[in-house]
Amino acid sequence: MTGRRRGKRFRAAYEKVDRDHHYAPAEAVALVKQTASTKFDETVEVHLRLGVNVRHAEEQLRGTLALPHGLGKEVTVAVFAEGDGAKAATEAGADHVGTQDLADRVNDGWTDFDVAIATPDLMGPVVSKLGRILGPQGKMPNPKVGTVTNDIAKAVSEAKAGKVEYRTDRQAVIHLTIGKASFDERALLENYAAVIEEIVRARPAAAKGRYLLSITLATTMGPGVRVDASRTREAEILVGAQNGAPSAAEAEPAPVEAPA
Repeated sequence: MTGRRRGKRFRAAYEKVDRDHHYAPAEAVALVKQTASTKFDETVEVHLRLGVNVRHAEEQLRGTLALPHGLGKEVTVAVFAEGDGAKAATEAGADHVGTQDLADRVNDGWTDFDVAIATPDLMGPVVSKLGRILGPQGKMPNPKVGTVTNDIAKAVSEAKAGKVEYRTDRQAVIHLTIGKASFDERALLENYAAVIEEIVRARPAAAKGRYLLSITLATTMGPGVRVDASRTREAEILVGAQNGAPSAAEAEPAPVEAPA
């Protein structure tokens, strides 16, 4: 009975979406909010398929960005540090702080945190051995994204504020959370714009041809909504945003990105 109700709800949401249409970002966000019909506050996700060859290391993307409106959830942070680093982590609001004791918990199967941060001196003797567990979950500390650092307080504060990591998967797709269905449309659009701006900025020099092949927005339990991938500037992304009329600059059309 529950399965039939869930199926009916999804079909009703699915029927609202034109699968062949690429919606303007503001329209897509409004539609995503309409199709979030479950009783819990669904997560809003963006999925970007890129024209890169991830078999070549120089075409893989990995980095971090700070969303202007955060994720809409409490981010749980685990820190591998000792001494002053451990003290700084605790004062900055880290949820779990430790060294070998924390590593032992992870080895025993505990990974109930969103972000892991480590000081460089603990990477070799302690944290590097956790790669087989944290690596597949995307939680392994990495100096390239600022989670292996001596500035623990800054790293914890940024993680708590909604700094997120992105990376291309084996299909050259980036999956990111941009907030909750309860966010107002403009907040979701501004988070979306921050993601697009960062991914465009991070385009590998080796990537040829079309770069943003497709962009899809969806909620946790809702259907995917295709977004017009030619709109990459914040001004054109925010056109039609609710909770604030677009300015003249926002309404100015941008040139379509030409194939490289």
